[in-house]
Amino acid sequence: MNNQSPIGIFDSGYGGLTVFKSIAKQLPQYDYIYLGDNARSPYGDHSFETVYQYTLECVEWLFAQGCQLVILACNTASAKALRSIQQLDLPQKYPGRRVLGVIRPTAEVVGHYSKSGNIGVMGTRGTVNSKSYLMEIGHFFPAVKVYQQSCPMWVPLIENGEHLDAGADYFVDKYLSQLLAQAPDIDCILLACTHYPLLVPKIAQRLEGNVQLLSQGEIVANSLADYLKRHPEMESRLAKNNSRAYYTSGDTQSFDEHASLFLGEEVRSERLVNR
Repeated sequence: MNNQSPIGIFDSGYGGLTVFKSIAKQLPQYDYIYLGDNARSPYGDHSFETVYQYTLECVEWLFAQGCQLVILACNTASAKALRSIQQLDLPQKYPGRRVLGVIRPTAEVVGHYSKSGNIGVMGTRGTVNSKSYLMEIGHFFPAVKVYQQSCPMWVPLIENGEHLDAGADYFVDKYLSQLLAQAPDIDCILLACTHYPLLVPKIAQRLEGNVQLLSQGEIVANSLADYLKRHPEMESRLAKNNSRAYYTSGDTQSFDEHASLFLGEEVRSERLVNR
């Protein structure tokens, strides 16, 4: 097998770019293909079966581009599709390839950020209803109490570029108040959606100084770096030309404008016609 394989990064829309930015910063030498399924975003309110089907289609497209390793930089896809893909599809159809998510690496470390043992998790309805974080954090930190809050309006606000407008304040206040009402001594809040870091300025100004706000980008980047060290057989397959390619199932102009804001640099994407 030749070592010309890019790393695939998948998200339902733009949010995964926050994870990709951290990964590319820490591991700049590799080639990357980013795919945003913007035409069918957001995934948060879709059923398990629909999210699984959409995610599998996109993963298989990335495989067809030569990716041996794909990162689901999407909490909803990680919660609703990752396990099925890992247990059913990879062994039968793609035994040499790997698909990793963002929930497990986050759950492995999040307990270290709380002194009170009370952690808040803010995510989409799909992620919250899956209870994936409750199970995964409970596995690594059984003494920690986890309180969840779904934030169904945050992704639409971000996808429509309205997250920094005054109109977003109501929904930031609403969901934070609902979370903190569950347990006033929460001292760590995990933003369990890769879109949410764009709301950090508004969220942070509403929190007391003892509450730590945790995004996933750096955590996932550290986990991937560790994975590649532990799996030299996969690392040796990866192309190292420092190249980047961006694809979207939606409108390329809209994607490029949003992606440039997420990444802080100009982006030129291509339209994904056939999944």
